[in-house]
Amino acid sequence: MYGGDEVSAIVLDLGSHSCKAGYAGEDAPKAVLPSLVGTMDPMYLPQEPEQPAKMGVDGDNNNAVDPKTGKPVEAAAKKSTRKLYTGVQAMGYRRDHMEVVPALKDGLINDWEVVESIWDHTLRERLMIDPKEHPMLLAEPSFNTPQHREKIVELMFEKYQIPALFLAKNAVLTSFASGRATSLVVDCGGGSTTVAAVHDGYVLQKAIVRSPIGGEFLTDCMLKALEGRGIAIRPRYSFKRKEVRPGEFELTNVDFPNTTESYRRYIQRAIAADVKESVCRVPDGLFEESSYANIPTTPYELPDGQTIEVGADRFKIPDLMFNPALVQVIESINKCDVDIRRELFSSILLAGGTAAMQQMKERLEKDLIEEAPQAARVKVLASGNAIERRFSVWIGGSILASLGSFQQMWLSKSEFEEHGASYVHRKCP
Repeated sequence: MYGGDEVSAIVLDLGSHSCKAGYAGEDAPKAVLPSLVGTMDPMYLPQEPEQPAKMGVDGDNNNAVDPKTGKPVEAAAKKSTRKLYTGVQAMGYRRDHMEVVPALKDGLINDWEVVESIWDHTLRERLMIDPKEHPMLLAEPSFNTPQHREKIVELMFEKYQIPALFLAKNAVLTSFASGRATSLVVDCGGGSTTVAAVHDGYVLQKAIVRSPIGGEFLTDCMLKALEGRGIAIRPRYSFKRKEVRPGEFELTNVDFPNTTESYRRYIQRAIAADVKESVCRVPDGLFEESSYANIPTTPYELPDGQTIEVGADRFKIPDLMFNPALVQVIESINKCDVDIRRELFSSILLAGGTAAMQQMKERLEKDLIEEAPQAARVKVLASGNAIERRFSVWIGGSILASLGSFQQMWLSKSEFEEHGASYVHRKCP
């Protein structure tokens, strides 16, 4: 058991769109950064004169010291050759040959080196803490695999040497954020939409239903819809603006032939995501081209100054969420025991960044009432403000890690050293 109540715990939630981190007990994360990093192949890096790493005390190179920072070089850092750029600032700066690599694929960690770089940046640069001093509560996807869990535990204890750790499922944390132990969590994230039933604080594994339609899919649809209309979305780095008269700008194109395709798409997606978040709203009923043909358009000004009008696409794109989403909610509930179905119908929680879209809750409730059995009272709950919907997993973690009764639940470093990483399955079911 770990008795670290005088030090505040750190809550980390690595999602497929962004990584959220902050102190337990606070009401919003301190640091939010994209779950993508820029990587640069060593052949493109400016060559620095090779400085021999200072030898360790014993003359061997196991505890080599980085000549620049004077800090010990970890073995993993020595063998990695590609350079990683992490965080909003570093990603916003265009570099020749910089590729954009996501940390997660299909909701699970795909590239551990990228994840380490994101965690390093979050803990050391953004929160400015020493991980050795703080217990960590990590949010994990409800469908996480045992191998992934053990790897996270090993990484946290061996690389960051944290004193204690707990892994909590996303759906459980969302449920706690709204003060419930039993609910059906519909998490509309960046990479996917996951429906999971939580009963008495545990996820029912058999009732997890996933769909690949999430915020990033909608963003891609928006980008395609705009490009299909012949609208060029020009990344901010590809032109210079000069004010000729007040309010009038002259654009000159700037050509960077060495910009990678992945970086160009990353910037274009960021613009399309902003268009989506600004103008889209969920239609009240099923989307039909005919009924939305002459709907008033909404203007949006792109970074290069051109104003576009978004018409039916404002409703058409968010409507994609509902084709499978509904089926999933019903499917997930039907996989649960008969005696808790009624309770699940009456506490359906909407969470995730995509759930912050206007009219989402109303539409989901309306459609479910039509589909659900007569006896069920359907109630869809979603927090009133978008920030709480977007960060519900993190907020649940913040509540959980600051509870007095939770302090005996930590998996401590000594337990890890005694029983190994697989002990996490017992401590964090």
